[in-house]
Amino acid sequence: MPLKSFDFGVIGAGIVGLAMANQVREMHPNATIAVFDKEDSIGRHASGRNSGVLHAGFYYSPDTLKAQLTRDGNQMLRDFCAQESIAVKTTGKVVVTQNESQIPALQELHRRGNANGVSTELISVEKLAEFEPLARTVQVALWSPNTAVANPLAVTKALAAKVVREGTVLKLGQKVTKATDQRISTDSENYTIGHVINTAGLYADKVAKQFGFCDDYAMLPFKGLYWYGNWAPGKLQRHVYPVPDVRNPFLGVHLTVTVEGRAKIGPTAIPIFSRESYSGFGGLSVKEILNIIGIYPKFLTSSHHDVLGLIKSELPKYLQHHLVNQAKALVPSIRSQDFKERGNPGIRAQLLDTKNKKLEMDFVVRGDENSTHLLNAVSPAWTSALAMAEHVCRKFN
Repeated sequence: MPLKSFDFGVIGAGIVGLAMANQVREMHPNATIAVFDKEDSIGRHASGRNSGVLHAGFYYSPDTLKAQLTRDGNQMLRDFCAQESIAVKTTGKVVVTQNESQIPALQELHRRGNANGVSTELISVEKLAEFEPLARTVQVALWSPNTAVANPLAVTKALAAKVVREGTVLKLGQKVTKATDQRISTDSENYTIGHVINTAGLYADKVAKQFGFCDDYAMLPFKGLYWYGNWAPGKLQRHVYPVPDVRNPFLGVHLTVTVEGRAKIGPTAIPIFSRESYSGFGGLSVKEILNIIGIYPKFLTSSHHDVLGLIKSELPKYLQHHLVNQAKALVPSIRSQDFKERGNPGIRAQLLDTKNKKLEMDFVVRGDENSTHLLNAVSPAWTSALAMAEHVCRKFN
């Protein structure tokens, strides 16, 4: 008879949830562990739809979890990929300026890299031409040798296979309808759970609210669009990023190289009104649309973000030629006709601090003896997942 009682129950079988199950198993070898997910296969949402970039950790303020966990997670994910024979392409990354006014912000990224123990180098225009001949900058660029790329779906599936080999039960196709202290109810079964771990991604806020956490946050979804190039593999050698607007937790439209060597433009950060609105009218819910619209007055009146400017700059990126033109500022040789293949869009589960009217910039962890909630597990959560699990699971000792 299938188990109806588990020591640990993880809600969400994405990279973060699987990393938590993996770490719990390491710390509690004899524990019974189940991972629940409403989808019938792994990687249907953010874990299988992101760029696969292994970030180095230089963007983030030194006092944040993102700074610490991205640096450590980069190496931990590389080690995992080596153990599982998954290819990692060590591309490195260049961050380029578009005008002189961006140079101080680029220098701040270099300072943060030093503070975070992450290797970066300010390089000249001539040196940039050696690293990535297609990229252009004004006076100076930033080189990050530790940035890399892997196939995000392959990594997530390999981690799922590992936790199953070691005794964790995957409960796929079981939508969690209710979660309370020591109980998880799905659309087909009820389970007794010793400790609930919430890694539900787009729905993590809803789960957390059932436990009395996350009442000071609301979730705002942002859509990320991608376009693949028809260039020969290896034509673009490095990831090429702009200097980000530090007021927002987004990195701007950039070019990345896949593990196969293909060039890709994206993602966007387009505000949307439903958590699973990947295309057209699919995934839309009237109730959810009204709920998210109700949150927007607080976001629109934020003094921390240029919200109207963000919306004005992002919405045109639905148009392929506009998105490509954005990328031309980084790599001038790009042509619209070279990037015609759509990638799978992703949706960022971004939290808004409703009291302070501010987009949350860091990972958020809440919990008590009965439950743990990983909130705002957005980029670079894929890079940071294994380090995040190690950090969070210390509370179980």
